Amino acid sequence: MDGGRIPPAARLPLSTCPRFSRRSSPGSARTSPTGRQAATSLAELQRRAARAAPAIDAEELFRREDLSLIAEVKRRSPSKGDLAGIPDPAALAGAYAAGGATAISVLTERRRFGGSLDDLDTVRAAVDIPVLRKDFMVTDYQLWEARAHGADIVLLIVAALSDVDLGHLLRLAGELGMTALVEVHDEVETQRAVDAGALVVGVNARNLKTLEVFPDTFSRLAPLIPPGCVKVAESGITGPSDAAWYAGQGADAILVGEALVTGADPVLAVEELLRQQVAS
Repeated sequence: MDGGRIPPAARLPLSTCPRFSRRSSPGSARTSPTGRQAATSLAELQRRAARAAPAIDAEELFRREDLSLIAEVKRRSPSKGDLAGIPDPAALAGAYAAGGATAISVLTERRRFGGSLDDLDTVRAAVDIPVLRKDFMVTDYQLWEARAHGADIVLLIVAALSDVDLGHLLRLAGELGMTALVEVHDEVETQRAVDAGALVVGVNARNLKTLEVFPDTFSRLAPLIPPGCVKVAESGITGPSDAAWYAGQGADAILVGEALVTGADPVLAVEELLRQQVAS
C-alpha cells in the first residue's frame, strides 16, 4: 500500500461468482435459508439459542503461541466436485480433535458442498472444541440459526456483504458470543474487514471467480492486517510444508479441508500438519 486509504467497495453481486450462484435445485426449498425460515421462526431460533450452552471463545484459542488448525468436514467443493462421502461426521470430527485440531469447520451448504445443519448438530454433540458453521452467511436469521445449533464461530465473506451488512453481522455475532471469521481475498476486502472491526481475518488464497489458488495471497495481505488481529490462512494447504510456510508468513491458524478428508488417517494427518516447524 502507498499509505492512502483503499476506497470503500460495494458488495460483489453473488451471481458473478461460481460459488455464489443462486440457481435452484431439487429440494432447495427445504435447505435454503428462506425455506428453513418458513419452517422455523426467528423467535423459535432465539429461544433455542438462549437454551444453548455458551459459545466457546475460539478467538482466544487462536491467539496461543503454536499454530492452530481448523479441520474441516467437507464432502464436496465447486472446484473439485465430490471429495469424500463422510457417512459419520461425528467420527471424523472426533478424529480431528484427537489429532490436536483447535476447532472443527462444518459446511452446512448443501448444493455446492453437500453439507447440512444435521452435520453441524452431529459434530457439535461429538466434540468439546469450537465448531465453525461455514456457509454463505448474509442474514440475521442465519447467525441466530448457527448459535441455536451450537456454533461457536461463523464465517462472514466480505465479498458477499455490503459494508453496512458486514458491520451489522459482526456486531450480532459478538452479541451472540460467537467469533466471526471474516474472509478476504484481496487488498480492498482486507481494508473493509479491518474498517468493520474484524478481529479474526481469514485470507482465502482461492480466487472466487476462477477458483484458482494463489498461495502468495496470504503473504501479500497479511501485512495489511493489524498486529492485534488473528490471521487465518485458507485454501491450498496440502501438507506440513504448506503449514510451515504459512506459519512463517505470520499465520496464527490454518483452515484445511480437502487434504484431511481425502487422506487415509485423519488423526495422523492432523498430527503431521501440527508437527510442522516454522519456515525460516
